[in-house]
This record gives sequence, C-alpha cells and structure tokens, in this order.
Amino acid sequence: MNKKYILTAEKAHMKMRRIAFQILERNPTITSIHLAGIKENGYLLALELKKVLEEISSFKVELSAILLDKSNPIDCKIDSSVKFHNQNVVIVDDVVNSGKSLLYAIQPILSQSPKNIQTAILVERSYKTYPVHVDYVGVSLSTTLEDHICVEFKNGELQGAYLE
Repeated sequence: MNKKYILTAEKAHMKMRRIAFQILERNPTITSIHLAGIKENGYLLALELKKVLEEISSFKVELSAILLDKSNPIDCKIDSSVKFHNQNVVIVDDVVNSGKSLLYAIQPILSQSPKNIQTAILVERSYKTYPVHVDYVGVSLSTTLEDHICVEFKNGELQGAYLE
C-alpha cells in the first residue's frame, strides 16, 4: 500500500515543537503543567511534548496516560494516584475525528477540579460531531467522512501522518 503522507516525520516533529512553544506562550505565568496523553498515540505525542517543554521552559512537566478504548470511550480510566486538583492540564491525542474521545477523556480530569484544561492534537479534522475545542493543532484538514488518518509510530518514534 502506497501511503499518502500529509505529515512527514520531520514535519510532524516540527508541528509538535511548535505546539510546545504555543503552550509556553499561552501560559506565561504557570510553574507546572500536566500532560495527559490518550493511550496509545496520544501518550507517545505527550511524551514528545514533555521532552520539548523541558528543553525550552523552566516549569515542571508531569505526564500521565488516559486509558480509553476509542470504540467504547465511556470506560475511561486514569491512574488513581494522579491528582489533577488545581493543576494546569493539557490533554494530548493524535487525531480528533468526531471529538467524542476527547470529551470522554476530559471527564475523569474534570471531576478533580483542575485549574484549567487545554487540548493538543497533531491532526484535526474539520468536521466534528461533538462540541470540542482544540487549543493547539499541528495541522487542520478538510476530509470526507470516509477518509481515515493514521499517525504512525515505529519503536515509539513519530514517523508521520498519512491519509488512508
């Protein structure tokens, strides 16, 4: 299968770096931030964001995984030892399609009264059927409902994003 890349590995890394700078610019007074990545790819992207934020800022960066089955997002879990009360939280995922997964991922965090919740997505699709706002976007695309976007990783390393 010939993959039609919308983001090469180099461009995808550049987008993630830009998102890290935007997080820093929009939150000039914070001293810590908590990145919550939606398992699998969202967590890997959050890990990359963490590395860049630690390189370019002086604030403390925490990382956790949101366990969510995208085919059944109602059963969303976060490690119970992770505390979000009064925290600055950024939920990270690879692609936002309908927005449903992102909404379910917010629920367990929201129940702990964080200071604020922001969202960071590598690829945002133009049609969403749920009312979600994405704060940080790598690339926005207008696609058909039949198109499928894959964010590809190899050995935990971002390889790019392509259209199926």
